Amino acid sequence: MSEILETERLQLRRHQVSDFEASCRLWGNDEVTRYIGGRPSTPEEVWSRLLRYAGHWDLLGYGYFAVVEKRSGAMIGEFGLADFHRSIDPPLTDPEAGWVLHPDHHGKGFAAEALTALLIWADAQNMRRTCCLIDPENTPSLRLAQRLGYVEGKTVSYHDKPSILLVRG
Repeated sequence: MSEILETERLQLRRHQVSDFEASCRLWGNDEVTRYIGGRPSTPEEVWSRLLRYAGHWDLLGYGYFAVVEKRSGAMIGEFGLADFHRSIDPPLTDPEAGWVLHPDHHGKGFAAEALTALLIWADAQNMRRTCCLIDPENTPSLRLAQRLGYVEGKTVSYHDKPSILLVRG
């Protein structure tokens, strides 16, 4: 199983301890967290997130990738698949795709490029059916998901807020 994905402009790889500061900049950004949790993450929360990512890979064989722009070498986002055991009724039974991209890199096609690479990898791992939860107000992510084959299922409640469940495959 390859844990490094290459696209024309990006490399997707497992997180490293050295990604901590870049992850803090990413998750500490108001625009990044506006639809995910509603507030910037603390460094402690970011560290726990990185450990959770590593645990996904070790226990499940899949997880989140750090997205690195090849030209600059900068980590610009995180895209991956997870099983967070969310408290949702009915419970999610498929790997859940998720993504964040630093706002400095919006509008350049990086999100579509990274998500396409992730889904090709998932298909090769026999994870042809995946889902995602997206805030109803997060129009760019909804459009991206639908463009890449996700179909809107229903609106569910997660942490007392509506979230749209989309399924692919």
